[in-house]
Amino acid sequence: MKKIIFYLFFLFSLPFFTQVKGKVSDTKGNPLSFASIYLGKTVTGTTSNDNGDYILNIKKAGKHTIVFQMLGYKTLKREIYIRKFPYNLDIGLEEESVELSGISISTKDNPANKIIRNVIANKDKNTDKFAQYTADFYSRGLYKTKEVPEKFMGQTLGDFGGGLDSTRSGIVYLSETVSEIKYQKKPKKFKEKIIASKVSGNDNGISFNRAEDANFNFYEDNIEFSNNIISPISSNAFKYYKYKLVGSFYDKNGKLINKIKMNPKRKNDPAFNGYIYIVEDDWTIYGVDVTITGDQLNILGIDILSIKQDYNYSEKNDAWVLISQSLGFKVGFFGFKFDGKFSAAYSNYNFTPTFTDKTFTNEVLTFAKEATKKDSIYWSNLRPVPLTVEEVKDYSIKDSIKSVRKSKKYLDSLDGKRNKFKWLSPITGYTYRNSYEKWRTNFSGLIGALGFNSVQGFNTGFGINYSKRGKQRGESWNIGVEANYGFSDQKLRSTFNFFKKWNDISKSQIRISGGVTTSQFNNRNPVSRLNNTFSSLFNKNNYLKIYEKTFAKINYFEEIKNGIFLYTSLEYANRKPLFNSTNYSFKDNDLKYSSNNPVDNSDFINAPFEAHKVAILNIGANFVFGQKYLSYPNRKVNINNNNYPKLSINYRKVFGANNTELNSDAFLGKIRQNINTGNYGEFSYNLLGGIFLKKKNIAFMDNFQANGNQLAFPIRGTSISNVSRSNLNSFRLLNYYDFYSNDRYGEVHVEHDFKGEILRNIPLINKLNFHIITGGKALITANKKPYTEYSIGLNNIGFGKWRFLRIDYVNSTLGNIKKSGWVFGLTLLN
Repeated sequence: MKKIIFYLFFLFSLPFFTQVKGKVSDTKGNPLSFASIYLGKTVTGTTSNDNGDYILNIKKAGKHTIVFQMLGYKTLKREIYIRKFPYNLDIGLEEESVELSGISISTKDNPANKIIRNVIANKDKNTDKFAQYTADFYSRGLYKTKEVPEKFMGQTLGDFGGGLDSTRSGIVYLSETVSEIKYQKKPKKFKEKIIASKVSGNDNGISFNRAEDANFNFYEDNIEFSNNIISPISSNAFKYYKYKLVGSFYDKNGKLINKIKMNPKRKNDPAFNGYIYIVEDDWTIYGVDVTITGDQLNILGIDILSIKQDYNYSEKNDAWVLISQSLGFKVGFFGFKFDGKFSAAYSNYNFTPTFTDKTFTNEVLTFAKEATKKDSIYWSNLRPVPLTVEEVKDYSIKDSIKSVRKSKKYLDSLDGKRNKFKWLSPITGYTYRNSYEKWRTNFSGLIGALGFNSVQGFNTGFGINYSKRGKQRGESWNIGVEANYGFSDQKLRSTFNFFKKWNDISKSQIRISGGVTTSQFNNRNPVSRLNNTFSSLFNKNNYLKIYEKTFAKINYFEEIKNGIFLYTSLEYANRKPLFNSTNYSFKDNDLKYSSNNPVDNSDFINAPFEAHKVAILNIGANFVFGQKYLSYPNRKVNINNNNYPKLSINYRKVFGANNTELNSDAFLGKIRQNINTGNYGEFSYNLLGGIFLKKKNIAFMDNFQANGNQLAFPIRGTSISNVSRSNLNSFRLLNYYDFYSNDRYGEVHVEHDFKGEILRNIPLINKLNFHIITGGKALITANKKPYTEYSIGLNNIGFGKWRFLRIDYVNSTLGNIKKSGWVFGLTLLN
């Protein structure tokens, strides 16, 4: 039966009508992948697949000129006369003869440098020739793996949808996308409409092969790929590249093509190795064949990434335009080995489109109706690049078993294996799933909640949670309870939580919670429980100051319009002070912990506030100006626009207290932005402040409070982005509870990460690939002198791709008091 299904699938993947097909090989018969095949005097064509097979759509019989082009091989024109379709045409390409004859090389005047300078000088003129266009875009994504482990961190990995063979190797992801794209150079705009999308073994068929993500424009100074990569024809390319003219040859139009080899000047520079082909006199790109390492990208896991691009001459606008592209990468991470490749083909260019004010909006991606529901016959007629035998087999196997794998019998069998209760489950956690009914219940385990503080002593807890997904994408709800027990204060505290989300478009959601818990006096939570556990047990420092809260709370969140997010909450709380109950530590039990009073660390008798009951109303909004978004079926994905700042405003009302001095009204605001400064790194700022309508003797936890830091080696987050946000929200040398205000309050945080721009110019040091970071901070309140900090540090410290450490030297000033010190930052994941 499987053989019949495979045969039928293979049959449907073959061309039926109005097509020229064949194989492209070298002179020895080896298949050539990524060769460009197109009609003469056009830029409409296709590329060969990994087996060298191609399909070229031609609608009319008769005489045609077919052009075969590939970097490193001689371009071949073949005149054919088609009487009936399909028409078979196999081609063998000869290697290009690259010569340096007639070119005088001198050490004083490198001809490659002269060519690159001409290209840089003519970039605007050449790109103006395709300053706006529409085109058809086709992309295929493929992930292959070798010898995947059966388990990772104790979890069974499965067979990746049926794509693995007996050696646990094979295709784990295969997708295709056909889109219509629109582009405008000034101001830069891009829009894509996906006509058809297909993912092997997936009913939804929503791939992530976006045209804008594949838009690696070498004419721009920087190519965005996680970090900025310097283009070999960037305006300051000579700071990063060494060039050598390998040779020249003539293309099919008689144009002289220069093949130039380029290498980074320094090993760790974010620059490419490889070749760029330049058209003489036109000074434009003919082709690109480059690689870059994961170390240069600063991306953990990637070993090497490669990009190949092929351009063709368009007579309509006298320009060389991109017709095909291949992005390949190798990944090695925690025993996993992946090879990935995304191939793209551009066709049916229109360089004189009619754009209106409504052509480009903040919606940059849309899906045509039924785009994910196209059948095999539709794809066989639409697909410009034929499938390989391996890809046909993957589609056949996964599509034949996907209905089985959605069945109750299969899912129950799969859950039976994953639901096994182990002897460590009470400690590490346990999850029971019912995949067919789309629900699960989870026990969080005791180890995840383990901690220590001077109020509770050693404390741990557990949580039980039930969650269920709805019929529509993004619809879900869950309910759970959590309990925490302190072994020193001998008190059990528990909370409940209910959460409901309606969709993934407006992301409207509600949360209802309540119970008894401990909260930090600073509701911005400056002290992580992990950091406090280590500082208490090893250094006898209890920085975590907490109080007890019995509460009931309701939160609501929704994106009411693109880029405008509304949130509100209402809470009723009974607050009580807490005192130290233990003096235990690993260090010295003769020393005393400081008190749990944030106002006076030496006061062990008096509480910082009297027990009271209040209600708290928060109404706020976040504004993401210029926010772009992707409209997937039943899902909206927002894209931040760093050309504009983000603004947050909030009104907070504390009311209902018996003591009217505890009631208050306050407005808070925040504005923040990350600005890409190209080759010079990234500049970030965060400005926040607030004002009370009336100054009162309010409870300490209701004051505006700064995030301080008293740790020399804090664990600041689990990712680089989390660390960056933390650094722009806290002060490095400020005691945790020194600055607070019931009147006016303001913070300024600025930081610039030079991304290696300065240190890469210093011999020997540039091999370390460290990044200089400078920063400045200020804190202003109505009742104290301003506090300022200035810092200089090194980021990206480590080896190879493992770079988790940051070091800053900080100077602070408060009136006449000056302080300095080193602060180390550690991220758990890069």
